[in-house]
Amino acid sequence: MKLAKRVESLTPSTTLAITAKANALKAEGHNVLALGAGEPDFNTPLHIIEAAYQSMKEGYTKYTPSGGLLPLKKAIVNKLKQDQGLSYDTSEIIVGTGAKHSLYSLFQAVVEEGDEVIIPIPYWVSYPEQVKLAGGIPVFVEGKEENQFKITAADLESAVSERTKALIINSPSNPTGSLYAKEELQAIGEVCLKNDILIVSDEIYEKLIYDGAKHISIAEISPELKEQTIIINGLSKSHSMTGWRIGFAAGNAKIIKAMTNLDSHSTSNPTTTSQYAAIAAYNGPQEPVEEMRTAFEGRLNKVYERLISLPGVTCVKPHGAFYLFPNVKEAVKVTGFTTVDEWVEAILEEEKVALVPGSGFGAPDNVRLSYATSLETIMEALDRIESFIERHSKKD
Repeated sequence: MKLAKRVESLTPSTTLAITAKANALKAEGHNVLALGAGEPDFNTPLHIIEAAYQSMKEGYTKYTPSGGLLPLKKAIVNKLKQDQGLSYDTSEIIVGTGAKHSLYSLFQAVVEEGDEVIIPIPYWVSYPEQVKLAGGIPVFVEGKEENQFKITAADLESAVSERTKALIINSPSNPTGSLYAKEELQAIGEVCLKNDILIVSDEIYEKLIYDGAKHISIAEISPELKEQTIIINGLSKSHSMTGWRIGFAAGNAKIIKAMTNLDSHSTSNPTTTSQYAAIAAYNGPQEPVEEMRTAFEGRLNKVYERLISLPGVTCVKPHGAFYLFPNVKEAVKVTGFTTVDEWVEAILEEEKVALVPGSGFGAPDNVRLSYATSLETIMEALDRIESFIERHSKKD
């Protein structure tokens, strides 16, 4: 049977491919150190788990409105007001089955065949695939490493065409951890307003910020930019709720209504139990969020210093998320490999350390490693990588 072109054109996830190979080695009994994790290694806070359990005991296990429970929408409205000073009506909020699903529904709702969506490089692996699934054309703009992987207003301007429909901004970024400053966002926003470009602001890592930096949403800068922006966020990273699958979109009511209509024919509604957990997450104590952030910051500072001591490895220090995105081009060269992908595969086979090659993020000279795992695991992994580099370098 012939498959639809829309799925035949999808690029397989390099993250999943590495994970599958690492899991196969683990099944064979090898001690594999996996640094590819895209989720916190903390459990969901207990008060959230208890709220979910209580909701089930009380019989809240049936369908909900497609766009989410009203009390959850109100909690999201309150969160946006408290955290960012942004005022939304509940008609401007949709709850989705994770932030990824909210992005998917958004692109399906606004992108037409041949529309262009500008995606900064490095990018999260699903952005271009979701744009293609909506019939759109990904247009890539490189964020230079010397500019902390961020694009500039001039970079954006050079990529705009009469078919440009949207721009994706991911701050803090996966995979780089880079954070856009207010002035940078303002300049980018002016280009979007001038060219009527919808801004998709993926803020899923907003609570994980380090070194005294501050997260700014482009929607905060002016009323005009708020109207031009759809915020995408959720609980997966901030409250360690990746498996609960609750995200949201906030923005123009017409777009939100279209997304809601679409979701009514796809998911029916986000999982009911998870929505009650999400209400507790947003309305309850936030101390666990800060405890996790503090732990990640401590790991970052220790792991970063060890990482940049490796031969042939350089790295821009991130200000957010829980990833490091080092440039390993020189390390690959001195060890006699041709590509980073080959280098990563050899490290997994020989040292049993799983990294994610940067090619999946549009940056073939880099690798992504996560510090959302124990410090002991990361440090041992870096020791193994150093041994690998030294051993192969001696062959030349």
